[in-house]
Formats: sequence, structure tokens, C-alpha cells
Amino acid sequence: MDEDLNDNLEPMDRLPRAYRDTGFMDTTEARPIRILSEYLHPMQHFKEQQIHDTIVFFGSARIFEASPMGRYYKDARHLAQRMTRWSDGLGGSTRRFVVASGGGPGIMEAANRGASEAGGKTIGLNIGLPMEQRPNPFITPELNFEFHYFFMRKFWFAYLAKALVVFPGGFGTLDEMSELLTLTQTQKLHKKLVIVFYGTSFWKEVINFDALVKHGMISESDLNLFQFADDVDSAFKILTEGLTELYLGKEGQAPDIPHVVD
Repeated sequence: MDEDLNDNLEPMDRLPRAYRDTGFMDTTEARPIRILSEYLHPMQHFKEQQIHDTIVFFGSARIFEASPMGRYYKDARHLAQRMTRWSDGLGGSTRRFVVASGGGPGIMEAANRGASEAGGKTIGLNIGLPMEQRPNPFITPELNFEFHYFFMRKFWFAYLAKALVVFPGGFGTLDEMSELLTLTQTQKLHKKLVIVFYGTSFWKEVINFDALVKHGMISESDLNLFQFADDVDSAFKILTEGLTELYLGKEGQAPDIPHVVD
């Protein structure tokens, strides 16, 4: 008989099994188990939901429809709608290029909202924070995750992504974007990413890419890792053409690829 069937029959004079001991699971000693759980739990759900890869949307939690930069919210919503309709029209039984975000408000909400309105599944990779970060209501329930560890959340952003759209944002957006750019630049990802910076004037004011080249901090060829877009049509064209060239067949159809975790 499977011993798990007797989990509720612990003798009163013994400690519970370690994996049933919530006090132990919250200790420093159990940290490796918690980290492993944030790897295995999402992986199980992605397999069940037939999620093969994603289009990641990064951007500020502080941009709303009615805010001064509200056009970016609207554009993120419409771009996610269009990308979801496009990806759902591809062949194969696995779900390709599913819209994923950090799961919170602002641009993250806009991306999940647009994908949901287009009738697609959409992923939220939340992080537990004292402020700002609460799951938005547009995430597919089976794909609504909350992480404790930033690096495990970043792993799932990077591992499944085939494309990245970076809307204006602050420290969090800069951190996440820089990590994926670095992984791409150093070829630590065994794939190519289609990367779009949305909002040319914002990004060229915030990051002086030409100065990085001038001072030898990056190579001029590194500027080819990404493209800029200022409207939904341009971003949609860059994403669909890039994903078609890199990952789709000659007819623009996605092969039926089984989900594999290396």
C-alpha cells in the first residue's frame, strides 16, 4: 500500500513526516525544497496546459489607462490581443507563443487582459511583494503563479520565452530586461529571442545605447539584438515576422512540438 495513504494516521507521540510539517517547510533548512517547488509546480501546470513557449510582456505596474502614459497600456492590450489571435491560428495541438506577464497591474494587466479578450490562455508569473504586486483578474486561473524567489520567476520568464516586448518601466522592468538581454548577448540561451523595445523616445532617453557602444561597454553588433517600435502595427510585424522566420515552417505553421524540459 502506498505510504502516502496513511499520511493522516501519524501517531500522536511522533513528529509529522517532514514534507507534512509546515513549520519545518518555512525554515532556512527547507529553503532548497521551496526553491525546487517553484521549479516543479509551474512545470507541471505548463505541461498540463500544453504551453510550449511564450511572448513575454515587461513594463511598469504604474501605467494605467487613465495615467499620463496611458497610451502604453492601451497599446499593450491591443498588441497582446493581436498576437494571441495570430498564435491561436497556428497549427498543432500545443499552445504556441502564449502571452505571459509578471501578473500584476499596469502593463502586465494590459497584456493579460488583451490575451484574455482574444480568447486565449495567458500566464501571470507573480512575485510576492509588500506593494504593487497583486494578481490581475485576467490571468488564466491554471496559469496564475506566485513566486517567492525572484530568480525562479526569472527562470520561467527566460526558459519559455521566444519573444520579448519591453514597454516603459522602472527598476523591475530594467532588471528583467537587462537579464534577458545579457543571456541573449552571451548566448546562454540555446535559442534566439525576438526583442522589441516599445516606445523609442522613452528608451533612448532612459538608456543611451550609443554611449555604451562609444565607451566600449557593448559591441555595435549588440544593437542588433533588439528593435524599436512605436505603434501596435509595427510591433506586430516585427514579432510575427521574427517568430515565423525563427520558429515556424515554410507555410507559417507551427509544428506540433511536444513540451520538453531540458
